[in-house]
Amino acid sequence: VQLQASGGGLVQAGGSLTLSCEAAGSFSYINVKGWYRQAPGKERELVAIFTGDESTNYADSVKGRFTISRNNDKKTVYLQMNSLKSEDTGVYYCNARAAVSLIAQPTDWWGQGTQVTVSS
Repeated sequence: VQLQASGGGLVQAGGSLTLSCEAAGSFSYINVKGWYRQAPGKERELVAIFTGDESTNYADSVKGRFTISRNNDKKTVYLQMNSLKSEDTGVYYCNARAAVSLIAQPTDWWGQGTQVTVSS
């Protein structure tokens, strides 16, 4: 399972970016759930994830500014980030639950991360 994240970059405070993450490879089950981020010197934290088919969970710090969405096949997830702040800077990782065969139990998978830098 490969999770290919893209869309990061350098943006001024108040700007917008859209991240995308697409699952590729061989799997019998896939559910790309959402996004986490890690700022320098800090632990990885939840940004936004799907907790069900439609239900979502956002970090308080991004509510009203970020919107998560995904394709119906649950293989691609997006994160629309508006009104970006310097504290949004970090490496953004996408997360998925996937099973590599019909007899394997689903496990967590992580993308390689995409850097988001917000200049103030």
